Amino acid sequence: MDVEILARIQFAFTIAFHYIYPPLSIGIGLIMVIFEGLYLKTGNKEYEILTRFWIKIFALTFGIGVATGIIMEFEFGTNWAVYSRYVGDIFGSALAAEGLFAFGLESTFLGILLFGWNRVKPWVHFVSTLGVFLGSMFSAVWIVVANSWQQTPAGYHIVGTGLHARAEVTDFWQMVFNPSSVDRIIHTWQGAILAGAFLVLSVHAYYIRKGRYVEISQKAFKITLVVATIFSLTQLLSGHSSADG
Repeated sequence: MDVEILARIQFAFTIAFHYIYPPLSIGIGLIMVIFEGLYLKTGNKEYEILTRFWIKIFALTFGIGVATGIIMEFEFGTNWAVYSRYVGDIFGSALAAEGLFAFGLESTFLGILLFGWNRVKPWVHFVSTLGVFLGSMFSAVWIVVANSWQQTPAGYHIVGTGLHARAEVTDFWQMVFNPSSVDRIIHTWQGAILAGAFLVLSVHAYYIRKGRYVEISQKAFKITLVVATIFSLTQLLSGHSSADG
């Protein structure tokens, strides 16, 4: 087993473990928005309890996702230094956009989401929950854009030769909206929402099975089942479009 194979194995384990958590954050984020929106609309305390409970799980998935994501980015340089140098201008622009527009949005509202209960007005807290969810969605956009560019590159040219060759962006929007990016983004969003929804369903199904918090769990289960059903159907369409493209 040579160094390249070991590097591939290490990176595969890192990215496989990392990819568990960002999709869960997106899916749980949408469920939190729904629960808190229902709480604001109805005033039913059960929805507040559900929102508070899933905020704790969201914080855990978000934190692990950030930590494993940092390790993964380091491995781009340690395991694939030549490739990183070759596509650094492309990846750099996408990752910089993620940091500015997406991760910054999440971080801005995350503090209010976690510590804002009874400190800010309910609608302000709801806006922060929505902001964190949208931030996680935008984060997915830029990561998928970078991955899609590797499959269907566009908006770039090669400068230099040999070991000094590198890819440079010639048209940022062509790079972002490369031939496969939109289909992949939509498919990834829907898959992430499904992952989070089925986690929520699993937890509340467990509580119902054990006879604990049955009434509130049944309510959460029914709402989340609707979300899971809708996105299970739309996922088929986006998956077909992505594969067909």
